[in-house]
Amino acid sequence: MKRLQKIAIIMFLLNKSKKIIEKHNQGFTLIEVLFVIGIISILSAVILTNLHDARGFGRDAKRLIDMKEIQNALEFYYDTNGRYPSSDTDGCGGWDIGNQSYPFIRNGLVESMPNPPEDAVATGNCSGYRYYRYSAGSSGCPVSKGAFYVLGVTDMESSARPHSQSVGWSCPSRNWQNEMDWVTGRFERP
Repeated sequence: MKRLQKIAIIMFLLNKSKKIIEKHNQGFTLIEVLFVIGIISILSAVILTNLHDARGFGRDAKRLIDMKEIQNALEFYYDTNGRYPSSDTDGCGGWDIGNQSYPFIRNGLVESMPNPPEDAVATGNCSGYRYYRYSAGSSGCPVSKGAFYVLGVTDMESSARPHSQSVGWSCPSRNWQNEMDWVTGRFERP
């Protein structure tokens, strides 16, 4: 009898453990699956947002490098010709814009800048890179300093106006920093 009781107990325990194992092998509950999907969604959103921000910072860094290259080409042109190149007066209020081929680069800076930079994001709506050569005395600037150019970038992605690295440019009756995120300028005479 004792032997039958032991066998019965063993059978009972085996049967019980089999039911426990079967219960745990059924998979995840709906709540567990929804919870995991929610966590994955939140992590994906955070990662994609940070990736987008990083790309914007990268494009802005390239824009600043492009501005330096254009400034160097303008100085080369000035050293060769004694003046800065004229800007195109056909579109965008007379501004040459960098989402198209700059007329002032095509017509004068080709030697110093054979591959002019273009803003990868601007799409022909007068945004992106801008250049304009003003005549002496424009916007209240001193006539004695001669003509001057204004070079800038609109619609930077990683900062509000003005960009932290913008040197700015203004005359008594106009401040171009209010119009662009990054801007600089230079007179033809010191």
